[in-house]
Amino acid sequence: MLQIQKQTVSEQESTPVALRQLITGYFASQSIYVAAKLGIADLLKDGAKNCDQLAQSTGAHPRSLYRLMRVLVSVGIFNEIADNQFTLTAMGELLRSDAPSSLRTAAILFGEEPYRACADLHYSVMTGKTAFDNMYKMGHFEYLSQNSEAGETFNQAMTQLTTQVHTAVVHAYNFSDINRIVDVGGGHGLLIASILKANPHMTGILFELPFAIEGAQRLLEAEGIAERCEVVTGNFFESEVPKGGDAYLLKSVIHDWDDERSRTILKNCHQAIAKNGKLLLIERVLPDGNKPSVAKINDLVMLVVAGGCERTALEYQQLFNASGFQLINIIPTYSGFSVIEGLPV
Repeated sequence: MLQIQKQTVSEQESTPVALRQLITGYFASQSIYVAAKLGIADLLKDGAKNCDQLAQSTGAHPRSLYRLMRVLVSVGIFNEIADNQFTLTAMGELLRSDAPSSLRTAAILFGEEPYRACADLHYSVMTGKTAFDNMYKMGHFEYLSQNSEAGETFNQAMTQLTTQVHTAVVHAYNFSDINRIVDVGGGHGLLIASILKANPHMTGILFELPFAIEGAQRLLEAEGIAERCEVVTGNFFESEVPKGGDAYLLKSVIHDWDDERSRTILKNCHQAIAKNGKLLLIERVLPDGNKPSVAKINDLVMLVVAGGCERTALEYQQLFNASGFQLINIIPTYSGFSVIEGLPV
């Protein structure tokens, strides 16, 4: 009988192994992307299947698909319960299209154009410029407006990611003194829909670019609040932000832009906001020091893809001051995002 001896590994020996895993980590993220693109989790939702069955359903090469699945087993996405038989784990369930907290479209989004742009991170670090713009010869949002499939994937992914955040925001922030809320750049409108459903006295406006409007109208109808939420098309870089709202909500908007363009957006909101209104940004806040944080990784995503950045509490305070607002509160939520609250001055 073949015997394999167990080895004890010292810290000195394990450190290079850990570093090698980090160096090649993009193979794991791309493996998740391929599984999401092929819809593997949907094929496994009713029970175990072997690679031949999965390959037949997806058109993949059976042996190569097995090698992919083996990697995804090792990172906790699937289980191999018998030779060549696979089932879903709790993480794998999140790649199902119909999962309540599905991240399938988000996995597809980050595996395509942003992934390709990230391959040119060196360019962004050396120049301070956006690798996406350099690679695609246009800005990210211009690209989305000209490529309908990519635009739809982006908006679906943002809706999926907002699913992880909206309940936390509604739970953490008291909206009771707001009668009319304007969601600036709100995508398909899941966040404003959640806020309006939790606050029946409120009405709202969803303000977005044209490529997001059709999906937004479908979602607001499905959520049963379309009669209470007007959909307005426009550009927040222009002075056409809908006027008179008691609160202006911007989720994951300001982090897309540098300070100059962020000030433009916030000044346009300042022109539109009611005298006693509130500015509410839903963003990650960078922690100080050496603490690990998703926000620090996402900061590089912003550098490479959108040209924006994540910010510290002090940087948000400075941005507010330069845009006509006073930062009065930062309310953390259990989602990792915070509600950053300001008042016009």
